[in-house]
Amino acid sequence: MLKATGIVRRIDDLGRVVIPKEIRRTLKIREGDPLEIYVDRGGEVILKKYSPIGELGDFAQEYADSLYESMGHISCIADRDTIIAVAGAPKKEFVNRPLSSAVERVMESRKSVLINNTAEHQYYEEADEIIGPRFANEVIAPIISEGDPIGAVVMGSRDPSVKMSDLELKLVETAASFLAKQMEQ
Repeated sequence: MLKATGIVRRIDDLGRVVIPKEIRRTLKIREGDPLEIYVDRGGEVILKKYSPIGELGDFAQEYADSLYESMGHISCIADRDTIIAVAGAPKKEFVNRPLSSAVERVMESRKSVLINNTAEHQYYEEADEIIGPRFANEVIAPIISEGDPIGAVVMGSRDPSVKMSDLELKLVETAASFLAKQMEQ
């Protein structure tokens, strides 16, 4: 379902079209972000944010399943904007949902983080989001491909008594590194 914005733009002499700032902000389209171009039978041109991690599809799901089976913690794989695979929790609760502020901060910093007691962690305290953390405790590792953060691997527990350790941190870092290598092939 397409939604009209009422905004009209002309193509310049180099074939470029400017996407209005309001739309870029709403859809979190940043300078340098790749866009996929689709053309339908009716002649409409559709631009869609390209998710390199999304290309992994079933493979990302299988990796999330493996993490969950080995550790028993909810495991998620995300692209830059949403969770694309989850194991150990209902898909409708996670898949295609926006990322938490903590996951976004980890991608920006390009450094993994172990958070025991998310309610008191600065990444969540500084956030202006209405929805709080999904987990009581979690580990997050950014997926870095060719120097750019393209997603993250997250493992978490909703039970406050189940703490994350260096083992979980190493596992998500290994998963993130492996997925980055898959993207570079």
